[in-house]
Amino acid sequence: MARPSDSAALPDRLIAHLDMDAFYASVELLRYPELKGQAVVIGGRRAHEPKTLADGTRQYARLRDYTGRGVVTTSTYAARDLGVFSAMGLMKAALRAPDAVLLPTDFDAYRKYSRLFKAAVAEIAPVIEDRGIDEIYIDLSEVAGIREPVGHDPLGGVRAVARDIKNSVQRATGLSCSIGITPNKLLSKIASELDKPDGITILMAEEIQARIWPLGVRKINGIGPKAAAKLQGLGIETVGQLAAAEPAWLVQQFGKSYGGWLHEAAHGRDARPVVTHSEPVSISRETTFERDLHAVHDRAELSAIFSRLCEQLASDLLRKGYLGRTVGIKLRFEGFVTVTRDLTLDAPIADFAALRQAAGSCLKRVDLSKRLRLIGVRVGSLSRPGEAAGAAPARRNNEPRLESLELF
Repeated sequence: MARPSDSAALPDRLIAHLDMDAFYASVELLRYPELKGQAVVIGGRRAHEPKTLADGTRQYARLRDYTGRGVVTTSTYAARDLGVFSAMGLMKAALRAPDAVLLPTDFDAYRKYSRLFKAAVAEIAPVIEDRGIDEIYIDLSEVAGIREPVGHDPLGGVRAVARDIKNSVQRATGLSCSIGITPNKLLSKIASELDKPDGITILMAEEIQARIWPLGVRKINGIGPKAAAKLQGLGIETVGQLAAAEPAWLVQQFGKSYGGWLHEAAHGRDARPVVTHSEPVSISRETTFERDLHAVHDRAELSAIFSRLCEQLASDLLRKGYLGRTVGIKLRFEGFVTVTRDLTLDAPIADFAALRQAAGSCLKRVDLSKRLRLIGVRVGSLSRPGEAAGAAPARRNNEPRLESLELF
């Protein structure tokens, strides 16, 4: 049966949202293909690496044997069917899927495959907005052939380009992705989720009422748990109900900016362009501990972790080509109390020693009598080398004293 869009002219803008399918888990399945179709959970520490036995088979850790505070980074679709999702505590996940295979995260591998899939897409459609390790927006408006009908299908060119992109990603990575193509970013983000995994969803403005309005309001990117709970309390659960609400009433309930945006979003309106490049505000590294650590009793372990985070952050700055003037720390204590401290230097830095010293100075301004569950290091006020012409190197006599390194 013909869709409403089959008889309509294509809009001026054709925006795609590409989302890799269960990305981290799918990368792991390339390495361990015998786990395909099984419930697999990614998270935890390197201690859960599979063991190769004498007969060449692998022995995997199981979720039921996990102890600690770790969280699920991602899971295969088979594990999701059992109720295990990202950000869930591993101990809670073990109650739902005790026999699921547990694998540690390998972010170096995920970053590698992220670069590969984005490069594969860029060969076909170079106007790309990077939204993270596993998703991108693509402006397809001017891609060759996209507006050419195939037979009696006016969307044939759109489908052909989408298949070309998916095939290119598959060849480059061995992985599948899902693509949503609509007139704007807001709708494309929703559409890419409608036919997962390995799906292509093409949705035009005239189909919003039939295909978007029946969905729950949380399907709109930008409506979080608190806003959804408030909407539910006001009797609004679906996008269609939100679209039917009076704009003035939404503004009264949610304020001028957010209330107005809710009305526009429910009607599928979004004029944001695909932004091909944006400078990061800051770069950070953090880690959550398997057990709470104390600054005195666990000093050596904390010191090693803190130094490793600073080393990783210095490496990130070097790889991405940034310097930073503001160094900050983030500490989360028992009871989920979070504390941050920042220090702005005279000149930007990127090397490990200066970063570790500045971060250590921030630590001196925190009461460390309670046990810690998370620690992070951040660099902000970023610049490129040479942007601050004539700036002198950070002066040693103005840097924090070396004693600040010895808090842990």
